[in-house]
This record gives sequence, C-alpha cells and structure tokens, in this order.
Amino acid sequence: MKQRAMLTWKQLMLLCCLLFSFAGLTTLLFHYQRDEKRFAKISSSLFVDDLSGNTLNMHYTVACPADFGIHSYDATLPFYSRKEHLESQAATKELLDSLEELDAQNLRAADRYAYTLLTRSLENSLALNSFSYYDEPLSPSSGMQSQLPILLAEYAFRTRRDVEDYLDLLDQTDEYFSSLLTFEQEKADAGLLLSAASLDKVKQQCDTILTREELDAGTHFLQTTFAERLQPLIDQGILTEEEALRYQVQNDRLLRTVMLPAYQALADGLFLLEDETVPLRGLASYPEGREYYRHLLISETGSYRDIAEIKRLLLSKFTEEYNAIRTLVSKHPEISDLLSGDGLETFPISGADAMLSDLQSRMKADFPSLPCNPAETAEKESLPKVTVKAVSPSLERYSAPAFYLTAPVDDTDNNVIYINHKNMPDGLELYTTLAHEGYPGHLYQTVYHNRAFLQKGENKVRQLLWYGGYLEGWALYVEFYSFDYAADVYAEQGASSAAVLTQLEQHDRSLQLCLYCLLDIMIHYDNASYSQVAELLESVGIDSASSVRAVYAYLVEEPCNYLKYYLGYLEILQLKEKAKELWGAEYSDLRFHTFYLDCGPSDFSSLEERLLSEAAKP
Repeated sequence: MKQRAMLTWKQLMLLCCLLFSFAGLTTLLFHYQRDEKRFAKISSSLFVDDLSGNTLNMHYTVACPADFGIHSYDATLPFYSRKEHLESQAATKELLDSLEELDAQNLRAADRYAYTLLTRSLENSLALNSFSYYDEPLSPSSGMQSQLPILLAEYAFRTRRDVEDYLDLLDQTDEYFSSLLTFEQEKADAGLLLSAASLDKVKQQCDTILTREELDAGTHFLQTTFAERLQPLIDQGILTEEEALRYQVQNDRLLRTVMLPAYQALADGLFLLEDETVPLRGLASYPEGREYYRHLLISETGSYRDIAEIKRLLLSKFTEEYNAIRTLVSKHPEISDLLSGDGLETFPISGADAMLSDLQSRMKADFPSLPCNPAETAEKESLPKVTVKAVSPSLERYSAPAFYLTAPVDDTDNNVIYINHKNMPDGLELYTTLAHEGYPGHLYQTVYHNRAFLQKGENKVRQLLWYGGYLEGWALYVEFYSFDYAADVYAEQGASSAAVLTQLEQHDRSLQLCLYCLLDIMIHYDNASYSQVAELLESVGIDSASSVRAVYAYLVEEPCNYLKYYLGYLEILQLKEKAKELWGAEYSDLRFHTFYLDCGPSDFSSLEERLLSEAAKP
C-alpha cells in the first residue's frame, strides 16, 4: 500500500494563503466583470432607446442603425407632452441611481471616462429639466420652425427605408408643431411666454418658410432636394423610375396637406398667444431664472466654473484684446489709412474649394492627420468629400451665416457646409468661416472623432452626449488660428499692410464676442435692463438704435449662445496653458490638438482631469 505524503505545517499555511488569495482575486475579478457588463448593458440600452425614439437624431448619428444594435424602430418625431416630460425626468433619475450602484474604478479606462461624462451630463440635465417651461424650442433664431426644414432637406437617402422614414416624418409635422404649440400655451400659463415681438418673428417665419406659391410652382427646396436625393437610388437600381415618381407625388401631397397646414396652424396659434404686455427681458427677471441660467450655461458650454470666475476670465480677455488692438495701431500707423479707406484689399484666394484646399495645406504642421476610414484597408489619411451649398433663399433671413451638418459616425465621406450668401461675403470672412465650419473646424473635428471612435470601439453612449463648448469652442479657436493663416496668405503676396489689418480684424472679432458674452451674463444673471445694455454698447461705439435693439433682442432670445462659442474658446486656452505647464519642453500645438481631439466631446472639467491624469503617468 502506497504511503501518502504528509504536508508540513508551513506548507499547509502556504496552501491556505494561496487559496485565500485566489478566492480574493476571483471575487475582485468578478466585481470588475460585473460592473463592466452592467455599464455596457446600461449604456447600450440608453443608446438604442434614445435613438429609436427620435428618428431625426438617429439618422444624423448613424447611417446603418442595425450595425449599432437598432434593429426595429418606428419613424417618429419627438412630440412634446407634459406627461412624457415628467416620465423622462423619472427615467433620468432612475438611470442615475443605476449608475451610482457601479464602482467606476472597476471599469476599463475608456468606459470610466464615458461613465464620468454620462453621470455629469445626466445630473445637470436632471437639474435643468426641473425648470419645466424655461426652455424655448421656437426661438426666433434657432427654433425648430426653421431648423426642421433644413434637417429634412439634408436627410440622406441611402436605402428605400430612408425614403419611407422621411415621408413618415413629414406626415407627422402637424402633430409635432401642434405639440410645440401646446408647450408654448403651457409656458404662457406659467408666466414664461415669449415677448410679442419674438412671437411675431416666429409667426413671420412660419408664413414664409413654406408657401403655397412655391409648392404650386414646384420650386420649394423640400421638393427639389427630394428629387435630387432620389436620383442616386435610381442610378444604383434601388428604386425604379416609376417608384421614384410615386414617392415624389407622395412628398408633394404631404407638403401641401400636412406640413403647410402645420405651419399655418402654428402661426395662427402663436398669433393668439401674443401679449403686448409681455416685455422682452432676460432670464434673471423670472423667479427661477438665475438658477436655470446657471445650469443652462453648464449644459451649453461644458464649463463648471462659477459665474463670478467666468466674468473675471472674460474681463481679463477683453483687456488683453483691447491692449493688443492699441499696440497694433500704434506700431502700424498705416492701419488708420486702410480703415478710413476701402479696408482690406481683395483676398488672394477666391472660391470655397480653393480656400478649403489652402486651409488643409497650412494646418498640416499643427494638427494631426485624419484617421483612415475604417471601411478602407489602406492605412493612410483619406480626405472626405465636402459639398459647399447655398442656403435656400426662403431660409436666408433665418439662417446663420454658415453651418456644417454633422455627418453620421459611420459615414464620414459625405459632408455638407451651407453658406448663407445673404449674410456672407467672399474674401477674408469666407476664408475664416470655412476654417470654422470645415478645416480645421467642425468638419475636420467631426470626421476625426467619428473615425477614431470606430477604430477604438468607444462606448456608444458617447454619441448621445453633446458638448457645445467643446465643439463650438474648437471651431472658434481654429477660426482665430486661420486669421494667422490668412495673414500669411497676404504676406506671401507682398501685402504686408493687409496682413497686419487681418490681425486687427482677429482681435476686433474676439473683443466683440467677449463683449457679447459679458452682456449675456448681465442680462440673464445680473438682470440688466435694456437701457443699461444700450449705455454699455454706446460706450464702445455701437450707438445706432436699430443695432442696439437687434443685439439686445438676440441676446435675450438666445441665452448662452455666444458663451457656447467664446467661453468654450477660453476654456481651450486655459487647458492649453495647463498642458504647457505640465509638458514643458515637450509641448507643441500638434501634441495639444491631438490630445484634445483624441479625448472626444467632453465637458472641460473632465478634460482637465484627464490631462492631469495622463501627465501623472510614468
């Protein structure tokens, strides 16, 4: 009989320790895996549910929904109802509670960052949504009455389902506008109605954006662009000529019988709400206006600085820009002659395509190359297609000077920049605008993020998080960058005075935007009156009564809009200075820009934390 070997006491103790260590490691690993799986499930469900309930958002976020787990959905616009608003608040609270049950330290680095962004975003959204009637979906400058037609006109047709979804959405515009009118009526009952002047602007838009005359002539852009978008499907054999014709007939019918009456009903409803006793005034004049403004500022800019600190930043920058202008004028007395004459001479580069090409060439030293398209096998930068279009004449009065329509995450090769020729001249202003909207601005930033997002397999929930300060701050930052490029263009042509004047234009634009941000805070947080705003504008040379009224009205109707751009820009400058401090001799603009773009859309507190964390790594 074989004798068993006996374990010594020390061997037994060592075995116990190993067993306990293994059990502890197994438990630890279980918690890590559990939290990773739960976060993946939460974020995936949120992504699918959110996009499935808003077809417009889904279509502009993903080109192929099935590739992102969205296999079944009904085309729908996000109708407003008081009941759904309350249910949304409850769902947000429930989601936050679920996230709080997780230990973020158990998540992999990318998911931990997504968790932080999502939690902060939801917390502020919950606070913001508690101010039920302070939001304004029908703003005269950026409301859905003017934005919806643009989104419909650029709704890409990649498949037959896209065409049918589009027509389903068009068929819902009456219910959609009716729900927005209901919201405005509830705002009126809550004492938060828009001023009569603002409501009248929206009413005029409803009367002119879609007219029976244009529809009868077949010249409205929602008719012409529909036919243009069908043609590629015909060319690819997805649709026959007969099917396309039937869709066109259906589009015309819906425009005449659903969308046109929807605009007319909205205009009539707003007319009945007009109350001449309601003044044009800032948020601070309302009971909870200052608190709402504070959360709106976080939501729009991604900056968590308190308002006193933001004021100090703005005042410091205002002084800096003012002094820069004085220095330039004193060093270059010839500027005065240029300003009193015809101003800047003709910009050496003409045409949007040539300008975009020049910007792409000049940015190479300071900005990273675009990641390769995941759909391509070649490991090289592939430049996306860019189409520059004119804003339809019927929308010129209500549209921004220029804008870029964000491409879906999985379709970065087709991009559109709109130019409003009513407000946008050629020359230097077009060059810097194309930098803002194209390269190295919105288009470049969007394509960079989308391609990197797919390559890295980032958490899908990040596609739902919007950070105006990150996006618009970057676009303004690179716009100012492009003034230097433009000065170089002039200098290369021997136009040294024009190069100096270009720098002056840069400082003057910065100074003006800074001033508008200060006024925004004065109106919406400090409760400044029209006369106080007029007095300040007059002190800086803006004394035309119509100009003062226009500036005041825009600031009242679009709270935080200028701050979204300019405070975002200042936050980037602050982050840049911190990077210089941390990286020392290893700092370069290229490295900073790469860091910023690689982080993806974020709030600025999270960006700074990430910068500090990465700098602390050995």
